[in-house]
Amino acid sequence: MTTGLPAVAQSQMTVAQFLEIGQDIPRNRAAAMLRSETRQLIRVATSAVNQIKAEQASAEKAGRRPATCIPSTGTGITPETLVARFEGMPVSRRNLTVTQAIREWMVERYPCRG
Repeated sequence: MTTGLPAVAQSQMTVAQFLEIGQDIPRNRAAAMLRSETRQLIRVATSAVNQIKAEQASAEKAGRRPATCIPSTGTGITPETLVARFEGMPVSRRNLTVTQAIREWMVERYPCRG
């Protein structure tokens, strides 16, 4: 079991690695939160979303059209929807980093219009 990954390694975690680490985490949220692996995966996903939001803000500040237009109210991602999204990916695409996979999802979910 992989735990305590440095931030660089966490930012490069693939969807396959994410799912592998999460496979033995209980689906019950209260029980899951007792596991260090759960907290690690939450950090990875949160870091990915924060990076994507920072890219969006940077593009807006520079006067460029951002790749995503995530609303200020948040992404709407829940642990269940994230896992379902990743499990639904073809095995051949699970080599994407978590950040890239979430970025592609947010481009689909919150495209910038106009």
